[in-house]
Amino acid sequence: MDQLKRIFASLTLKQRITIALAALAVGCGLYYFVNWNSERQFKDLYTRLSPADAGAVVQKLKESGVDYRLTNSGTTVRVPADKADGMLVQMASAQLPRSGRPGYESFERPSFGATDEEIKSKEKWALEAELERSIRTLEPVESARVHISQPKDSVFIESRQEAKASVIISLRSGAKLAPQSVMGICHLVASAVPQLASESVSVVDTQGRILHSPRKAGVEGGIEPPESSLEFRQKMERDLINKIGAALEPVLPPDRFRAGATVECDMSLVEQTDETYDPSKSVMLTSQQTEDAAGNTLAAGAPGTAANLPRPPQRPNGGATGSTRKTQNTTYQSSKTLRHVRVPQGVVKRISLSVLVDQNVRWEGTGTAAKRILEPPPPETLKKYRDQIAAATGLVPERGDQLIIESLPFESTLNLQAPGLPVPQPPPAAPPQTFPIPPALQKYLVGVNAGILLGVAVTVLLLVAGAVFLLVRLLRKKKKVSAAGFTALPAAAGGDGLADIQQKIAQTAADRERMEAEAVAALRLGPAEAKSSDVMMKHLRQLSKENPQAMAQLLRTWIQESKR
Repeated sequence: MDQLKRIFASLTLKQRITIALAALAVGCGLYYFVNWNSERQFKDLYTRLSPADAGAVVQKLKESGVDYRLTNSGTTVRVPADKADGMLVQMASAQLPRSGRPGYESFERPSFGATDEEIKSKEKWALEAELERSIRTLEPVESARVHISQPKDSVFIESRQEAKASVIISLRSGAKLAPQSVMGICHLVASAVPQLASESVSVVDTQGRILHSPRKAGVEGGIEPPESSLEFRQKMERDLINKIGAALEPVLPPDRFRAGATVECDMSLVEQTDETYDPSKSVMLTSQQTEDAAGNTLAAGAPGTAANLPRPPQRPNGGATGSTRKTQNTTYQSSKTLRHVRVPQGVVKRISLSVLVDQNVRWEGTGTAAKRILEPPPPETLKKYRDQIAAATGLVPERGDQLIIESLPFESTLNLQAPGLPVPQPPPAAPPQTFPIPPALQKYLVGVNAGILLGVAVTVLLLVAGAVFLLVRLLRKKKKVSAAGFTALPAAAGGDGLADIQQKIAQTAADRERMEAEAVAALRLGPAEAKSSDVMMKHLRQLSKENPQAMAQLLRTWIQESKR
């Protein structure tokens, strides 16, 4: 402990600050590692919650006595991994989270005194909430928002408004919504809203990309927008190329032919009405016949009372006049044919197809003297290919459709190696350099983030570098103190001490020379060559003569160290 105190007392202020900062960094790293290790036991229960849903979930967790963590600004709720499944079941039984706006459950609470307008608005909000919940059941969708515009009726045609809807979708990380799923969302919304067509539903994601846009009604001439026409043409061309591939793949490998297609379509909407009359075919529609008869009888007999008695006298016959009229009206009409034709958009005007077939290779000779000979397919084979493609794609020559089949050698065919020659192999890939991890540490490093491990490693390296730096500084300081002691001689050193030291040095040198001479005589060798020890002794003698005080201080230091 005393030695540590002396070391700490010998440090400068800068060194003490460095050690304090290093200790603080180590403490922070250990705290973060321990905290991360404890947080690793937690699992995400819900992510991207609204503030209302997050509050309801947290309240339920508090009632259940389950520990939790809130991250990502309170939008993510984490619970211990061993309790996550159970809490999901409990949250589902409590109908949590409610996913933002309430749906039709809002009608469970009766509201007295509500007007018709308030009830209609509430129904629209509930329908939007239910549609949002239905859309969120799709796998790629994380959240959704639906807005509905109800239709507006009016006695004036120009004031009528159709129903519309807009959907905003937030996708999961790395997920992609297929076009079929987008159309499914449009039909789902259109089926739930009265008088709403799927073409009037717009779908947008959170990045602002338009996934489905409503068609513009009343486009001049019934022409589709350019982007829709281009997509339609490209789809038809892909279908034709796939049909060509399906027709040729049984007889040709996919890498032996290439196909292309161009389709010209009429995207205008045409309506035609034909009314035809046939005078040779006439039929009776109506026949009307009338007959009128009218007559007048003249009075006869004697006037007076006798004529009015019960038995009047016989009257003589009087004169009579009358008329008869007959009318017949028959209506005939010629045969009429009425035909109303509506030509849909996208009628094919012409199809152009091209197919390029690879040639065969035949080799004459072997080894390096082999000669490549290219052989195109025979005309009979190309004719069979033509007939097969024409039947599969439905070509109509009268419409102007054309099909071109040519045979040319492909680049891969021209680069073929002759048989018998060694094929150059690519050099094997070097195995990745991996650092072996001891088995005892593998169980602690499962699921550990690489960034955290890198941070811990950098912290440890910094600590080691700091310790080495401080040790080197201490050693340099100690050497400087020793050198200063050698040069700074005490003033009390007298001449007697110096004489004794010089005498000891001379005696030691004489003894060394005597021992070396005896050893040389015993070995009966010639005069020995100069050794490094002799050279060093000469330098010491010269140094003692030039600076005797320094040599005296050096010997004094050696004597003190030997006594210790």
